[in-house]
Amino acid sequence: MPETSGYLAAGPRVGLRHFTLDDGAEFTARARESESLHQPWLFPPGSPDGYAAYAGRLIADRTKAGFLVCERDGGGIAGFVNINNIVEGGFLCGALGYGAFAHAAGRGLMSEGLGLVVRYAFKTMGLHRLEINVQPGNAASIALARRCGFRLEGFSPAFIHVDGAWRDHERWAITAEMTAPR
Repeated sequence: MPETSGYLAAGPRVGLRHFTLDDGAEFTARARESESLHQPWLFPPGSPDGYAAYAGRLIADRTKAGFLVCERDGGGIAGFVNINNIVEGGFLCGALGYGAFAHAAGRGLMSEGLGLVVRYAFKTMGLHRLEINVQPGNAASIALARRCGFRLEGFSPAFIHVDGAWRDHERWAITAEMTAPR
């Protein structure tokens, strides 16, 4: 198993760590550089105040867990994966949101990072199910979900308010039983 020193989990090329308020300058610079990649699907914060509010929620809210996907060679932030709406009890589920930054897109770093988050969520956090809601036209996000073993479970019209309108979304999910032991 790869050395995980300093990371919550690590693979050959990326490591996961939680958001900190100190990550604001790098995160917002990467978000601004990646606007053409993200929009119209995703709008990560591009200002210091926006980042502070965003990261603050991920840090303080028990129903959220935020992970930075960092390149192990140099440690730069390649992307992020958040688990939102974490429900405990009999449900043990969370909803994923994620984004790659432009400099890391197409290099397989987010596939590795999302795989690490899935394993961490099931083994360390004790969740049973993770869901991804993605707009049907977002081919890159759907491909990532597929590569990481998520299955298409349905379609929800006018499901999430994005970019000024209620957008249709496909629902993808994975359960702990669907993942191979590692």
